[in-house]
Amino acid sequence: MSNQSTDYRATLGIFPTGVTVITCLDQQGVAAGFTASSFNSVSLEPKLILWSLAKSSSLITVFEKTERYAVHFLSTDQVALSNTFASPVIDRFAQIDWSLSEGQVPVLADCAAHLECEARYCYEGGDHLIFVGEVIHHQSDEEKTALAYHRGNYSCCAPID
Repeated sequence: MSNQSTDYRATLGIFPTGVTVITCLDQQGVAAGFTASSFNSVSLEPKLILWSLAKSSSLITVFEKTERYAVHFLSTDQVALSNTFASPVIDRFAQIDWSLSEGQVPVLADCAAHLECEARYCYEGGDHLIFVGEVIHHQSDEEKTALAYHRGNYSCCAPID
């Protein structure tokens, strides 16, 4: 990575982001997922969200072809889960607690929140693809604090008095 790219990444790291894991079933019905910090809400009506995935990802074709997926907001006690889904482990679901939702989407247990989405749009975005989904179901745990990523480290957000 060039110095310019490294500097740019460091600049972006100043902005705290939430830590998510995005999951779906591939064309053979096998659970797939990865850790992402590129997530945003887009619209309240309809309920639209967006996230991006590098074109170089081994999962790019899986997510281009899926009709439904889930976005999980990890909680502060799920750093290990984030690391598992960010690693090159082949079966990221082997050692974790998850279930298949009524909508046939893999849902991870004990997250701060999750959104089940229907895929709506996919756009070119430089070296990434940008995915837009419509939220068809959402659930949250108000007792949990969401995990964040800031300046290259896991973090959490706390209210300022």
